[in-house]
Amino acid sequence: MLSMLGLAGGLGLLIWLTLRGVNLFIAAPLCALLVALTSGVALFPSDVVQSSFITLYMDGFAGFLSAWFFMFLLGSLFGKFMEDSGAADSVARYIVNKLGMKHAVLAVVIACAVLTYGGVSVFIVAFSVYPMALSLFKDANLPRRFIPATLAFGSVTFTMTSAGSPEIQNWIPIKYLGTSPYAAWEVSLVVAIFMAITGYWWLKKMITKAVANGEHFEARDDDPEIHDRHYPHPVTGVLPLIVVLILSFTLHDALQQSALIVALLGGVLSIIAINFKHFHNMGNAINLGTTGALVAIGNTSAVVGFGAVAKNTEAFQLAVEMMTDMPGNELLGAAVAVSVIAGLTGSASGGQAIALPLVAPHYIDAGVNPEQLHRVVAISSGALDTLPHNGYVVTTIRAICKETHQRAYWSMAALTAVVPLVGVALALTLFILF
Repeated sequence: MLSMLGLAGGLGLLIWLTLRGVNLFIAAPLCALLVALTSGVALFPSDVVQSSFITLYMDGFAGFLSAWFFMFLLGSLFGKFMEDSGAADSVARYIVNKLGMKHAVLAVVIACAVLTYGGVSVFIVAFSVYPMALSLFKDANLPRRFIPATLAFGSVTFTMTSAGSPEIQNWIPIKYLGTSPYAAWEVSLVVAIFMAITGYWWLKKMITKAVANGEHFEARDDDPEIHDRHYPHPVTGVLPLIVVLILSFTLHDALQQSALIVALLGGVLSIIAINFKHFHNMGNAINLGTTGALVAIGNTSAVVGFGAVAKNTEAFQLAVEMMTDMPGNELLGAAVAVSVIAGLTGSASGGQAIALPLVAPHYIDAGVNPEQLHRVVAISSGALDTLPHNGYVVTTIRAICKETHQRAYWSMAALTAVVPLVGVALALTLFILF
């Protein structure tokens, strides 16, 4: 009982502190400590005790840092080079001139969707598209607090968990269910179209309401502001994105996650080669990109450390058992289990990796269609995972867009939690009826 209260209290406290803007290097280990103390986890390692609070937290922290450092570094440099060379501004101005300011938001959503479905990690998509999004929102005079929601909507909703997506959230179920990335593609297509249309309508409605209330783009001192410069041709801003997309897509099967390192390196080198003469201050861009990468991956690693401690408590194991043993419709039970576990860990892939080994054999033996289970698990993992402490949410809002949760999170939550939850309900309805 105490362990369960500690887990719920620690998670609730982490969410509250995150929304209040408390530094995650303080908030995450503090909340993890609360969880550990109420669950009887030893604080320090010893000859007798190996799974201590220190080792669990730092294993989670260091594991994420080790796995993602080069992707964060190259992704941050890619975004800064697009910004400093003027390529992002050039693409943004071209879109606004050709399509009009009313399509600025749609352009950002499409750019994120193409990169995500092309295999670029959602973290890196935010780094890559943010400079263009900032320019578009500035030219269209739209409130910048909606940039995180726009980036997230194009990345982690109708593309990340859809049939055919090369993102890990669509591939984890294959290992446990023996399916393919295109499992239940017909229902997946309907749900993806529904989420895309509904989410975009809601996003535009929120932004329109904010503008009607007098909100507008607010420039900041640290915004890139380079006057009287010759901008490169818009094509030079699109080509590096295409390089990243092609390399990521073609190398994905052979190199898996390492393909993204090669793809991003190719993108960075292509920007330098194509736009070298247009750089304003490459040295400063490198410094800012490196610092930004360290802040982003540090914040995310801090939250992953909390999840590592939480996953090793008695309360978490009990919660998993309760979720995976729910009576009633098996697909509904799987959706609830994956959603809740993803919310507890702040990770869509984490929710799947924990739930699937437990639910997959049971449901398959019960005669559940593996393809239907694959799609329900994939879509449901991308809903409650975007609670305030989620690594992608923290990185996008704080490190990349330099916003606060209080200003930017609620619009993001509407698009990345509410819309996917309705999408899950739609998928379940279609599977049950047809």
